[in-house]
Amino acid sequence: MADIRSLLRFTPLLAVVVAGCSVDNSDLERRIAAVKARPADPIEPLPEIRPYAVFEYGAEGLRDPFSGGLLDEEEEEVTADTGGPSPDFDRRREALESYSLDSLSMVGTLNIGGFNYALVQDPDQLIHRVVPGNYMGRNHGRIVTIMDDSIELVELVPNGLGGWIERNAAIALDDQ
Repeated sequence: MADIRSLLRFTPLLAVVVAGCSVDNSDLERRIAAVKARPADPIEPLPEIRPYAVFEYGAEGLRDPFSGGLLDEEEEEVTADTGGPSPDFDRRREALESYSLDSLSMVGTLNIGGFNYALVQDPDQLIHRVVPGNYMGRNHGRIVTIMDDSIELVELVPNGLGGWIERNAAIALDDQ
């Protein structure tokens, strides 16, 4: 008996829900038909294509703007500078040569058996032990001196004429 009473309490709610499901969509269908019946807006015509204007270069007798800046009678052949220092490309590259110097940091030194080692941290947070003669940096930087607060290097950089010049560089101890 109690079950029947609880069902009777929900009967009005059930009647409202069922009545809401049977909706008349005729006004919506009329609106869609009216929109489809309207004529489409005209399409704008394509823009006029202008013919390409041919330009003839009339400065044949003048200096070539893409040459080295010397006039024809003054042109000199620039040869590669083969004298001076050059990197050893046959040498096996070391791990710290794959990083630029500004991404490396000196984090300390070690003195083992009277020999100084520097501790260098790479961007991957790995610590490397280096000695004079090791290479680091992308410009063929060779470690010359290890001091308590810095590492001094000599880098080989291209001089623009096919040769190489030496450039001094240093990495200071990180004060963190």
